[in-house]
Amino acid sequence: MSARRLTVRFPQDAAKRAVIKVTTSLESRATSLAPLKTADNVIYPAPTPLSERLRSLVDTVQHNERTLRRFQDVELRLIGAQDFGSFLDTLFDHLPREFSLSAVSLWLDERAPMLLELLEPVALRGMDRPNLKTSREARMVAQCLCEGGQPWLGRPRELDEASRRAFFGDAHVPASAILLPLAAGHTVSGYLCLGSDDADRFSRGMATDILERFASIVTASLDNVSHRERLKQLGMTDPLTGLSNRRYFDERLREELMRAARYGVPLACLFIDVDSFKRINDTYGHQTGDRALAAVAACVRQQVRLGDTVARYGGEEFAALLQGDRADAQTVAERVRIAVEKLHLLDDDGDRIALTVSIGVASRTVSGSPAEAVALGRAMIDEADRAMYRAKHNGRNRVEALLGETARG
Repeated sequence: MSARRLTVRFPQDAAKRAVIKVTTSLESRATSLAPLKTADNVIYPAPTPLSERLRSLVDTVQHNERTLRRFQDVELRLIGAQDFGSFLDTLFDHLPREFSLSAVSLWLDERAPMLLELLEPVALRGMDRPNLKTSREARMVAQCLCEGGQPWLGRPRELDEASRRAFFGDAHVPASAILLPLAAGHTVSGYLCLGSDDADRFSRGMATDILERFASIVTASLDNVSHRERLKQLGMTDPLTGLSNRRYFDERLREELMRAARYGVPLACLFIDVDSFKRINDTYGHQTGDRALAAVAACVRQQVRLGDTVARYGGEEFAALLQGDRADAQTVAERVRIAVEKLHLLDDDGDRIALTVSIGVASRTVSGSPAEAVALGRAMIDEADRAMYRAKHNGRNRVEALLGETARG
């Protein structure tokens, strides 16, 4: 009987019952048949082929039980993940450490309804996870290898170069790997690839029951975390523009103030108001007004950096929280103003609607206690708001900063 690891196909409880039964039977036979020898007044049964076989069986089952417990620990982490980042941390950091894997990569289908927002290009770049993949090439390779929805096992170096690069890119190519479909019913939402530097770890013909069960847990956990992220977005996102709402902006402001106070770095804020928005609604209707807000929102989002926060603050007002000083903020504000002015929004008759914004700028270099940092943040928001109203008063379509007021709390 082979003592290959991870080859027990029956459930854990059944395995325990089987091994207890086999152990009792074989121990009885081994003891009754084997001659005895003594050492230091202790009686030991002499080793026999039967007792060696029993020892190998017990060792294999105990090893599989330990492996199952370790998988269960990883599974509990996945099921309990409160956000997509924690889910990926478990797969890409904890799992390879726990099982000595040299590579873990995940391909997800961005066309799946619950994954659409999680897998937007901007969101993916923010996660900085090169082993999280959404490319069409990887999907085609995975579908070919896992024909019929079955896992693929083997040596990646035996694949053609395009197939290897689809999942491993320029990274280290493992000696052996298994590719597991993440399927719910007949729908495959992704593929999980596990790699090892042991060429025999994932070889054709080995049993995959435990790993297939693990893949089903990954699939269910991914669905759970997608729902959680969706609920979070509904509570923190403006449905018209897709930007963060004021509640989320206020939370991010507190976080950024604490960070700025800790490191003594400047923080800036823009208040952006669409000029003459009531006239747009009255002239073209509220649907066109909604399109104008969505267009301005997208424009602002494109002009700021990836780590900056942009929110619909209320009505036709937007706010942006930037990492940088007043000069940096004024540069970004001017870029936003010019981009909005160039927007090509058409009315129902195909005529262009002129859009402009007035922008107020404020900044602070934050220091002091948390309470002092929060007070400085409120002062910065008030200053940006007043600067925006000054821009409107001074003719609209312009950027203003209250230069006469201190930029440091």
